[in-house]
Amino acid sequence: MNVLGFDTSTTGTSVCALRADGTASEVAPERAGPDRRPRHAQELLPAIERTRAEAGLEWPDVDAIAVGRGPGTFTGLRIGIATARALAHARAIPLRPVVSLAALAAGLDARLALALTDARRGQVYAALYEHGRERWAPFAATPEDLVERLRTLDAAPVAVGDGSLRCRDLLEEAGVPVAPDQSELHVVRALHICKLASAVPPTSPEAIVPLYLRAPDAKPAR
Repeated sequence: MNVLGFDTSTTGTSVCALRADGTASEVAPERAGPDRRPRHAQELLPAIERTRAEAGLEWPDVDAIAVGRGPGTFTGLRIGIATARALAHARAIPLRPVVSLAALAAGLDARLALALTDARRGQVYAALYEHGRERWAPFAATPEDLVERLRTLDAAPVAVGDGSLRCRDLLEEAGVPVAPDQSELHVVRALHICKLASAVPPTSPEAIVPLYLRAPDAKPAR
């Protein structure tokens, strides 16, 4: 299956075209600092065309579109999912949604993988995977509450993601190792979005919604 996948759940834009033979063309974001402003609206469509062309795929060759559905930034998720829906409709290509935290954990070779992304407002988005299977479904928590929950485990996971960098000291004090600061393990790669999509059934574009775990930061004016 030839898969075109992308993720916009964090400040970075990640896109990949994965061919059925296993070769891939990928735009993987660098690990961004906390002040990096997302540029999904400017970056996403050009990156999609670039990876598709570099992979040698014409649109009729694309068997599925895979998109990260979060959790993550509200604007980023809306842009990514709206783009996926539009492409699926326009090209009549099946659409497969993937949990972004699962893709983050998929890059780590460990029995227990703790995927954490920065949720702002003093929180992280978190999910725990054991040998690739979801053990804790995605949730939002303060670092302190997360550490309390981690104390219930029989073994320490390895933590990855920009959220793990934000609370490295707390995690390491609790015996949870965190990947090195500059490791590529801290970004959500569309390559893993594509790989995980093979186990996800096709979903109608209208049925795919962002995985929001809390209310938006912005409030309507009264």
